[in-house]
Amino acid sequence: ARLVARGFSQKEGIDFHETFSPVVRQTTVRMVITVALVKGWALRQLDIKNAFLHGMIREDVYMRQPPGYIDESKPDHVCKLQRALYGLKQASRAWYARLSTFLLDYGFSISFADPSMFTLHQGPVTLILLIYVDDMILTGSCSLALQKFIDTFCSEFPVKDLGRLTYFLGVEVAWTNQGLILCQTKYAKDILEKAKMEDSKPCNTPMSTKIHKLQAEDKIFDDVTFYRQVVGSLQYLCLTRPDISFAVNYISQFMHAPLHSHFQMVKRILRYVKGTLHFGLQILKQSTLDIYAFSDSDWAGCSHTRRSTTGFCIYLGANCITWSAKKQNTVSRSSAEAEYRAMASTAAELTWVQFLMKDIGIRIDKVPLLYCDNKSSLFMAANPVAHGRSKHIQIDFHYVRERVAQKQLATKFICSKNQIADVFTKSLAKQVFNNLRNKLGLVPRPSLKGSVSNYGKEIITDREDQLHNSQRPNLLVSNKDGNDVVATITAIRKNSENKETRSWQDKEEIFCNKGSSKLPYSVDP
Repeated sequence: ARLVARGFSQKEGIDFHETFSPVVRQTTVRMVITVALVKGWALRQLDIKNAFLHGMIREDVYMRQPPGYIDESKPDHVCKLQRALYGLKQASRAWYARLSTFLLDYGFSISFADPSMFTLHQGPVTLILLIYVDDMILTGSCSLALQKFIDTFCSEFPVKDLGRLTYFLGVEVAWTNQGLILCQTKYAKDILEKAKMEDSKPCNTPMSTKIHKLQAEDKIFDDVTFYRQVVGSLQYLCLTRPDISFAVNYISQFMHAPLHSHFQMVKRILRYVKGTLHFGLQILKQSTLDIYAFSDSDWAGCSHTRRSTTGFCIYLGANCITWSAKKQNTVSRSSAEAEYRAMASTAAELTWVQFLMKDIGIRIDKVPLLYCDNKSSLFMAANPVAHGRSKHIQIDFHYVRERVAQKQLATKFICSKNQIADVFTKSLAKQVFNNLRNKLGLVPRPSLKGSVSNYGKEIITDREDQLHNSQRPNLLVSNKDGNDVVATITAIRKNSENKETRSWQDKEEIFCNKGSSKLPYSVDP
């Protein structure tokens, strides 16, 4: 049992003032995990028991004596709270204040890029702590320093050391020889069960390429609340599934009054999730820490507002750490303008990523590189032109031009077929979609059904073999002329003891120079 305060009866300005408390961003989590893997740091998980009860409150808050604990000598007295209780509006803020005070006294610093990331730099030792209320991820360059901090932490709070990172905020962490895979298999199963779609027939893509034909006159969906619940769950599934980001963003635009055709789109996404239930985002340890980004946009894709959709993804070396699919705020008069706005949004996110890397203590020697498939927008980013077709663009979107002029951002043209961000701007056909999904680093997690031979090869069942077919990943290689080409890793199969096996190859997605680095793979350009 837990004593919970009736926070809904509190009055602002009397019983509480500020209530905001930050939580770590998922991009920060993916970035820190990537840095830890590349550096070879340990990833530990911590949990605080009854975290809110450790926060100190400054306001005078009184409560009635709880039933069963009434002082018989003073039955009419009330209790004055010295610490926070679950249910109080300021409980989360009080806990964050108490925790941050302890960490600052220990020597940590609060990141300006993400106030839920605390870093400690003492000579060669680096410690990083990510906080989401009472769930925490701890990593660092020195195992002795990690253990020393945990011991001190345990003396101040009731900390539960969960050991190696395996599960965080509904995200499962599957460790492999190449790194790890972030997936939400259990959460996806729960969504299918909630929607009664666990026995549905899987489909190859999350959205039909003929979505506009589905928007004919239709009646409003009967259960709007159910629609919102399922779509909200799918939004959280996007934490490790960038392949459904565009489809989920699209159906999220009809939360106020969804039609039956919109719910059919939701069911299509669920069918796709059913067929890719064990897929997750792979993070590789064999990687650099250079920053690359891909920016794209459709043009007037929304049939109602004629606004365009911005899509981008950012890589830290071989690993995709953040992505977005979002409708633009204004109508663009040309495709170049829409692409230019998308570049500005990507440039802003890249700047934040650089700030975060600086707080982590990672020095980035190379200027971030932004790929775009529109030459006109690249020209606008590199030249202060103000002709009739671009002079109306709002000032804030010229941020990308400023970053390029200051040599803090480099831009480069990439052909449309290699534009990874295209998957965030429109629905695509199966072959194109699968190609881009592979480049995002989405792979099936290792199955527990197979056995492992003495040679470290996993036996693949028929179902697993289907999941592995056509999977992972393509190498984006720059040749001597700077032209981007796609090279596909050829999977190597062998038979051992009359059993079908697959050798686990290094599946790194890298950006390298074809002339100076020999790829350790069989490559089909």
